[in-house]
Amino acid sequence: MRRFFAKYRFFGIVFSILSAIIIYLMYTALNPKERLPIYQPSMVNPELVDSTLHYKKKYHTVADFRLVNQNGDTITEQHYEDKIYVADFFFTTCPTICPIMTKNMGEIQKNILDDDEVMLLSHSVTPKIDSVAQLKKYALEKGVLDEKWNLVTGDKKQIYQLARKSYFAVQNDGDGGPFDMIHTENFILVDKERRIRGFYDGTNTEEVAQLLKDIEILKTSYQD
Repeated sequence: MRRFFAKYRFFGIVFSILSAIIIYLMYTALNPKERLPIYQPSMVNPELVDSTLHYKKKYHTVADFRLVNQNGDTITEQHYEDKIYVADFFFTTCPTICPIMTKNMGEIQKNILDDDEVMLLSHSVTPKIDSVAQLKKYALEKGVLDEKWNLVTGDKKQIYQLARKSYFAVQNDGDGGPFDMIHTENFILVDKERRIRGFYDGTNTEEVAQLLKDIEILKTSYQD
């Protein structure tokens, strides 16, 4: 009996290993990793896409930018190099949706405190009002952490073009008058290649929770 088991033990081990591999492959095939879409202009509501981009079907990325944050530091796309980030558009004197959005962005900040891969970027849509000093005051009031979250101001035309042509966040880019102002509740998830991977209602806690889940999915995709 011992000879029998000794003779076939090797085959038993090989069979067990092969069985485990087959089971793993079947499980992987039946449960593929979840992937987030890569949004192109043609995939977004045409009202949110500038007419010059309506027929662009691939290779859309967020444009280069040069703005100033709550500390007076110049912030460019290079500060977000090799980072996943969440972008939005707000203004510090907004009495309606912005306080809710800022609160929810603060919740995201809590969840990414120890995560070097993820950052936040909030653009002021009233840059003449939202000076560096005003942004700093707002940042202190709202618990903004400088290393995780930039509140930026700067050239109004650049900010509005980013909202319209890069982030697909608004239905128009303003009329250029002194009182025009874009306003959007969108949070936009951007990957390390500056591609848009998701849109979320920043006033809706359920969508913010989904955003946090999608950040984890996106991080996993870089581990392949």
